[in-house]
Amino acid sequence: MKKILLTGFVPFLDYTINPTMQIVESLNGSIMDGYKIVGRTLSVDFQQSAQQLKRYIGEIQPEIIMSLGLAGGRFKITPERIAINVKDGEPDNNGYVPVDESIDDGGQDAYITNLPIRKMVDRLCKEGYPAEISNTAGTYLCNNIMYEGLAYAKQHTGIRAGFIHIPASFELAIQHGKIPGWNMQDLMMCIKLCIEETIRETNH
Repeated sequence: MKKILLTGFVPFLDYTINPTMQIVESLNGSIMDGYKIVGRTLSVDFQQSAQQLKRYIGEIQPEIIMSLGLAGGRFKITPERIAINVKDGEPDNNGYVPVDESIDDGGQDAYITNLPIRKMVDRLCKEGYPAEISNTAGTYLCNNIMYEGLAYAKQHTGIRAGFIHIPASFELAIQHGKIPGWNMQDLMMCIKLCIEETIRETNH
């Protein structure tokens, strides 16, 4: 059976909950249109998370790699267009703070996703969910993982890869106090719709 590797992250910074972790755990093992979803949670660690992703890809051999990240403060579901070869930002969960570093020394400056992000956004909006394409995944772990996934897809014909940022869940928004929140079931449904559109485009 064909496989989708769906990744999320553990909690990080001052976010005590990470809804991406809840989504990938809930969808792990489910079947959609002939594809098995394999959900895996990554550490928020510049040194380890990329190695974890590569290990999971090697073990699972997915046709589709879809990574999820929390964008606390965003109001919409935002599929990402591009990943850049830069890591820079807040401390990871081990306290490491990269400053203007490359993800891959000598690697490509950027990769553009081959997930059908326009169709994802159109479908979400049609179903009544606020969504738009994002043109920056930042320079923290989300961009880092997106870059690694796209680098793999570039080297392996027929593989789709990309990244989707989601808003906080209500539970996290209430705990945090200063960010918008979504119903967890709506977040889950949006990811399912994005997976549906990706499968449809892949099988086209």
